[in-house]
Amino acid sequence: MSEYLLSFPEATRLLHQAGIYLRERGLYEQAEPLLQRALTIREQGPGTLHPETAKSLNDLGWLYYLHGKYAQAEPLLQGALTIREKELGALHPETATTLNNLGWLYIQESRYAQAEPLLQRALAICEQGPGTLHPETATALNGLGWLYYLHGKYEQAEPLLQQALTIREQVLGLEHPDVGESLNNLAILYYLWGKYEQAEPLLQRALTIREQMLGPEHPDVGEGLNNLASVKVKQGKYEQAEPLYQRALRIREQVLGPDHSFTALTLDNLGLLYQAQGKYKQAEPLHQRALAIFEQVLGPEHPDTAIALQNLAKLYHAQGQYERAQSLYERALAIFDRVLGPEHLRVAQCLHHMANLFAVQGQYEQAEALYQRVLRIQEWSLGSEHPETVKVREDYSELLGTRQKKRPN
Repeated sequence: MSEYLLSFPEATRLLHQAGIYLRERGLYEQAEPLLQRALTIREQGPGTLHPETAKSLNDLGWLYYLHGKYAQAEPLLQGALTIREKELGALHPETATTLNNLGWLYIQESRYAQAEPLLQRALAICEQGPGTLHPETATALNGLGWLYYLHGKYEQAEPLLQQALTIREQVLGLEHPDVGESLNNLAILYYLWGKYEQAEPLLQRALTIREQMLGPEHPDVGEGLNNLASVKVKQGKYEQAEPLYQRALRIREQVLGPDHSFTALTLDNLGLLYQAQGKYKQAEPLHQRALAIFEQVLGPEHPDTAIALQNLAKLYHAQGQYERAQSLYERALAIFDRVLGPEHLRVAQCLHHMANLFAVQGQYEQAEALYQRVLRIQEWSLGSEHPETVKVREDYSELLGTRQKKRPN
């Protein structure tokens, strides 16, 4: 009897809506069977090329993206895009929605060259169709801005992220979860730009919105806690950062699972906090576990894997285990160089650590060449007054002073 009733379009729509309701609240495992069932019914009823089937493919694919199941997400999103382009048209707003979703998936997989044209095309559709003050336009701006941020193009990213925030505040209201997302993304840009005092209030506001609108155990709350803690670390507020990281880790382990890449991110960040406090024995297993998750889930060539390698190398570096540290730094640098390009800020950061490693071992010529390369990249990308640029210049000056003292009179 239930199977018969579920074949009705209205019952299928209710299944789908229930799945979306659960997905938006971070209840991914409960949402999955409902969205899968709705998709199966639509494929058997309206057919595999029907717009309603595309809707199910798109929404189930986005669920898999949120749950970190990227390999499962891609064919569903590609299938939805094919149907929507054919049945609704290349300039339809729903086509733009799937272009946005597929673009975000490619960003997460570090397939930036594939992501950018999708996001640019989605933005063009939205601006021509729904208009500049439409939520889907904000989504496209947010995605493209985030892509530029990942490329280290902060000056290009900022106006896009600010515009997305403005649209969402005007159209959706100041307390909407999408406003929380925009606040979070803009804050992360400021964080990496070294503008910690600008980042912190944005993250505080984003976290408040998410806790009130989504609930205290939602994955987006875990993200907000993680990011706020990272700012606290940069400000030297270690005692405030630790409980934020621990709460973020608990949420992510419980809701996303212990092997999700976002769980690994918080593990790695908590390890960095312990490094900063000199708690090396507590830090090492966190870094090792994070690295194992990244390698398994994202692959050995992903930038997040390289970041985990670099953070573990920093731990060995701090403990005087220089050979182990150098090997990991070199692996991380090779990944950054191949995936992001030789002028990316991640390359510069890794080179900075390697320069410090060479300096402490008395390998001054190697260190000097790396410091010079790092300064060239960072002064061009971040400016001469960015905290990271200032720190490199200080380290380089210290090296030159040490070399001068060791020269024979």
